[in-house]
Amino acid sequence: MNQTLKVTGMTCNHCKAHVEKALLKVGGVQQVEVNLEKGEAVVAGSAGREDLIKAVEDAGYSAD
Repeated sequence: MNQTLKVTGMTCNHCKAHVEKALLKVGGVQQVEVNLEKGEAVVAGSAGREDLIKAVEDAGYSAD
């Protein structure tokens, strides 16, 4: 199942990589694709949305 999160606070490719790394650490995540220009993260896997949002927020960004 794919979930799309709106991510705010990313300004560069380092930010993008930081968000990807944080999301990949969440249990149940199989694949992550972050689009810096759109400010979105598409996450494939069985992880809960709240866990994904918490991972992004713990990395220093905002998500919904």
